[in-house]
Amino acid sequence: MQVTETAADGLKREYTITVPAGDLEQEITRRLGEIGRQVRLPGFRPGKVPMQILRTRFGPSVRGEVLQSTLQASSAEAISERKLRPALPPKVDIVSADEGADLEYKMAIELLPEIPEPSFAELDIERLVVEVPEEEVDGAIGRIAEQQRKSEVVERPAENGDILIVDLEGRIGEQEIPGAGGKDRQIVLGAGSSIPGFEDQLVGASAGEQRRVRVTFPADYAVADLAGKDADFEVDVKEVRRRSPIAIDDELGQAVGLENLAELRQELRQRLQRDYDAASRLRLKRSLLDKLAEGHDFPVPPGMVDLEFDNIWRQYQAQGEPPPAVAGAEATPAVGEVGAEATPAITDGDAVPTAAGPGQNDEAARAEYRRLAERRVRLGLLLAEVGRKNNITVTPDEVNQAITREARRHAGYERHVLDFYRQNPGAIDTLRAPIFEDKVIDFIVELAKIGERKITPQELLAMPDPAGEVALPS
Repeated sequence: MQVTETAADGLKREYTITVPAGDLEQEITRRLGEIGRQVRLPGFRPGKVPMQILRTRFGPSVRGEVLQSTLQASSAEAISERKLRPALPPKVDIVSADEGADLEYKMAIELLPEIPEPSFAELDIERLVVEVPEEEVDGAIGRIAEQQRKSEVVERPAENGDILIVDLEGRIGEQEIPGAGGKDRQIVLGAGSSIPGFEDQLVGASAGEQRRVRVTFPADYAVADLAGKDADFEVDVKEVRRRSPIAIDDELGQAVGLENLAELRQELRQRLQRDYDAASRLRLKRSLLDKLAEGHDFPVPPGMVDLEFDNIWRQYQAQGEPPPAVAGAEATPAVGEVGAEATPAITDGDAVPTAAGPGQNDEAARAEYRRLAERRVRLGLLLAEVGRKNNITVTPDEVNQAITREARRHAGYERHVLDFYRQNPGAIDTLRAPIFEDKVIDFIVELAKIGERKITPQELLAMPDPAGEVALPS
């Protein structure tokens, strides 16, 4: 095999590769020999079919198979011999493949760049610290107490705060309102209906009573077909139930499976703290990625930028609005190096100016989104290299735990989820990527200078949402 470099431009390389006709013929003959030992043809004993007949019968298909396998093997060998690190699969263009002649083809390839070694000790990042206020725990306990609130049937007219158990049917003129009726529906009087005046007309109703409720849907009602229209509801009151006073005591904790009220408070405080810590971590990650983007400006493979840009642009055109990552989210492209492939999949947190809808100022949008795509690719390459050089990997146990969590998210369909990942190994990368991402981020945070600043929950929640995650396959 002869390999000649014909072009070198930045990260792009082109080679002309020639495989001697004799090597091809030798492989074709070997493959035909294998077929001859297995095939059964009338008039010939097994293994005794003449080579000429095998060539006539199977030669064209075998030659096609050999050409394909030779292209793959010779291009991989050329990449390996030159210690190239492809960013994407090489593009192959056959120049000559005539029977009896050498195989000659061109291979175009984009390489991963040399990535500078980051100095994480110089990164100065702020971690926001939020302590859960007691009043927020009190509010959470109050909501649980409301959910656990009991009721009992009473033999009297309904009052505000009572629960009515009703059968009802709604109509506009002679037409029934879809979804507005039902059996054994609960109506809490005084809870506030989306249809003004509806509950007020049921105050004073008794069990066994039928009432006609006449209302007008608000002009801004969520269902456009009903907005501003008059409607009649036939309400058959089956029960009037009085709600018991809210009791916040040890029995409330026991009602949700805990020992007492103190344990419930502790559980809720920890849950709220985890939520605030997660929100703070997202902002820490955003700050870290911004610092890395500011401090690193190396060339990136154009093909990877094209792929990332196409993903962003398809979303932009489909939604008619900027993707979340463009409208202020944070992200970075994920890079998976598989022999000759590395693909970006990170969302970026640049504050990219929002553009008009598709067709309006598309050129400006394209320029902004291409800049975003390049940033994502650069950050993704940088983080992937950090993971590679520091032997950061995702263990099988971590993947299995992620699959289990995903299955639990789909209650009643756990078996379907497990079967899906078992039958689609490639889909597991979507679970492995965020795990790897978190491990790389944690590694960098351990080395960086981290300052802490205490803020209130209101201050944290008022900050722009850094939506989007770095997703790096291991």
